[in-house]
Amino acid sequence: MSLIELPYGTKPYPLTLGAHHLVQPLATPPPTRPAFSLARAALRLPSHGVLLDEQVQSGDRVVIIVSDDTRNDPRDEMIRALRQRLPQVRLTIAVATGTHGPCDVSRLDLGDVDGIELVNHDCDDDANLVVIGHSRRGTPFRVNRCVAEADWVIATGCVRPHYFAGFGGGCKAIFPGLGGRAEIRQNHELKSEPGAQAGEVVDNPCRRDMEEVLEHLPGRAFLLNMVVDCEDRAHMAVAGDVVAAFRHAAQLARPFHQAVAPTSRLIIASAKLPISGSLYQASKIVAAVARILEDDGVLVLVAECAEGVGGVEVVNQAIYEIGLRPRLPDRHTIYLVSDLAEPEVSQTYCEYAASIDEVIARHPKLKPTVIPDAAELLLSPL
Repeated sequence: MSLIELPYGTKPYPLTLGAHHLVQPLATPPPTRPAFSLARAALRLPSHGVLLDEQVQSGDRVVIIVSDDTRNDPRDEMIRALRQRLPQVRLTIAVATGTHGPCDVSRLDLGDVDGIELVNHDCDDDANLVVIGHSRRGTPFRVNRCVAEADWVIATGCVRPHYFAGFGGGCKAIFPGLGGRAEIRQNHELKSEPGAQAGEVVDNPCRRDMEEVLEHLPGRAFLLNMVVDCEDRAHMAVAGDVVAAFRHAAQLARPFHQAVAPTSRLIIASAKLPISGSLYQASKIVAAVARILEDDGVLVLVAECAEGVGGVEVVNQAIYEIGLRPRLPDRHTIYLVSDLAEPEVSQTYCEYAASIDEVIARHPKLKPTVIPDAAELLLSPL
């Protein structure tokens, strides 16, 4: 018997198993370096594009975009590195909340931002949303007013797998990060198209639709992204052109996240915070393992969900029906092991289970495949 402590939420979930298959990243990451040093070095020598401090003029309106609390990013380190390269500018820090809604800024570790304008984006605040153009597929780019009024927009973030945008990072900070709800939903409908999958950033219709926002910005755009492993440890940084530098970062990040696994009829998968904080976020776990779940298979989704479901209609329709069901085998069962009560879980696309052991007991002949940190992996079937 083996004891496995699965990432779960504020505490690990202990699981004792007999025969099982444990899935982990193929590569062992090299030693990490301080995120601030990595960011500073990338800005001194951008991999794609111009030196920021040779282009930004004193007095320019500059917006630095950071992720919200659904991401584990070194925000303070990136902001400090950028401010060292900028002249005296009119600086705004905008929190890219997408459709998540304004977040608790105190949880973001932004460092010393006294005297800096802070925009906690609200995708439903029509008074502060401006249409700056449309994509070739017809997606309106309605974005926060601070983007429309900026001379420079600097997108920051970490490059890690994303189940329909290929990888997180790049232009996602701008749109959907600072977009309007209806327009974000229109873009996200593309996640059901071929090519909209984890690891794909070039021939990805959803990603390419997002990237067209760059053609409509009134000002100029710049990128600072960190390359992280499955434990959110920074190993590299890229800076420069938003598309070219991002694609370079995605290639650098890929080896840290690749894994192989046998197809299985019983998968137990989890993720650490903030992904395990709600079913809305934890659904990324389902997408990550869908391709190795066999027909008539059982997936045990292990996530504390201390912040609840995240909107039943959104989770059931926009996430499950559009984004997850097409990736899953026709016949499948998804159990949610969480701290949520059965009546709350029963309203979602998941079935309630009080424990992992309860599900295993229902399927005693199936050998479990266990995938900790599943949402961080680019899984290939053996």
